[in-house]
Amino acid sequence: MARPSNRLPVLPIERALKVISGRWKAVILYHLLDGPRRLSELTRLLPEISQKVLVQQLRDLEAHGLVHREVYRQIPPRVEYSATSLGLSLEPVMVALCQWGQRHAEALNEHDPVRDCIIRPARHGVSAADATHE
Repeated sequence: MARPSNRLPVLPIERALKVISGRWKAVILYHLLDGPRRLSELTRLLPEISQKVLVQQLRDLEAHGLVHREVYRQIPPRVEYSATSLGLSLEPVMVALCQWGQRHAEALNEHDPVRDCIIRPARHGVSAADATHE
């Protein structure tokens, strides 16, 4: 993993925003919170992003220690992306931002185009099926 820390700001809030800023990084990480995903799955979840940009954003997140890329040696090769423990530690922040986005839409009377905030707790050893039975 590349060490990008020499390019990052020293102020912690500025550093955090730099690491997850941009049009797609936070959205990609949000989708990885409920478990590993293949590139094709991420492409389906994010149809507005080109594959080139998606791969670059995943590389940036990997370089910052938020995403892990696992290559399975098989024919054909399979690659999965998952949130690291450092990436998963951003879950409360991501949920709070998502909820704030909903409140913002409500405040501006823009209810219709806003989706629910959905993160399944599968990444902490609880399957999505188990979570629905709690």
